[in-house]
Amino acid sequence: QLQASGGGLVQAGGSLRLSCAVSGGTFGSYNMGWFRQAPGKEREFVAGISRSGGGTSYADTVKGRFTISRDNAKNTVYLQMNSLKPEDTAVYFCADRLSGSRSPNRYWGQRTLVTVSS
Repeated sequence: QLQASGGGLVQAGGSLRLSCAVSGGTFGSYNMGWFRQAPGKEREFVAGISRSGGGTSYADTVKGRFTISRDNAKNTVYLQMNSLKPEDTAVYFCADRLSGSRSPNRYWGQRTLVTVSS
């Protein structure tokens, strides 16, 4: 089970930190990612992190503003979002993903809404 938290309403230029706590399974054996879907748009990849946390990847739209990290001891993956823009408004969720993939795989977390006001 993947439980996301940390969403909310923030002004443009502000910051939020999303968390995704994973229960069950072996968290450290999964590559993880954050994904989002804005109203009327398709789902998109935001950021990914390898099993150990040593490798990360980002969508061009968030590179330099968002940071993905994980704490395998706490079975949690994070998404630090800085310099937020109105176009970052979306529902966000975490999921496991296959190595090198930018699509969610088998285990999808609950969604958390991020709203960025201008």
